[in-house]
Amino acid sequence: MKPPLILASTSPQRKTLLESLELPFEVIPSAVDEAQCAEQDPEQRARQLACLKAREVASRVQGAFVIGCDTLVVDPHGALLEKPVDEQEARAMLKQQSNGISIVHSGLCVLTPDGVEHRGIASALVRFRALSKADIDWWIATRLWEGRSGGFQIDGPGQLMIQHIEGDWTGIVGLPLFLLGELLVEAGYPLY
Repeated sequence: MKPPLILASTSPQRKTLLESLELPFEVIPSAVDEAQCAEQDPEQRARQLACLKAREVASRVQGAFVIGCDTLVVDPHGALLEKPVDEQEARAMLKQQSNGISIVHSGLCVLTPDGVEHRGIASALVRFRALSKADIDWWIATRLWEGRSGGFQIDGPGQLMIQHIEGDWTGIVGLPLFLLGELLVEAGYPLY
């Protein structure tokens, strides 16, 4: 029997990706307030938030491997784009990324039952096509931008705004599975 595995996230996309590995796991949302993280370097921030989320959930459970993740977007001009707070901010984020290449950083932390952290980051490039006002109006009307770093998604209709990606598609969605497999092995979790 495998040791307990916990996903410290309420993201339905992360849950679906983890289910695809056919590993038994439980979802326990993290109560970390991302705004409290002072780190501004996007890669470091994604790593740090992933570990903070894993630690917070691990503090409430015992004997489990905990997966913490965080995904951040850097627009073509170098600005950090987190989750838009409203429609106006989502529109601005899409305009900033239109006809440009954004970088998506997905930080990952696997915390062992004895508190050892195994961390990493998967980064990918997302090239947006030139977005018209009609494209942006359509996307805003879907409401699928809500709760999404950079105000977009890559795992559903949002793909229609994308021209090309380079890197791990699952990392752009929010749970880099190749990296997760490596970290679980490194942490001693039995995959098979």
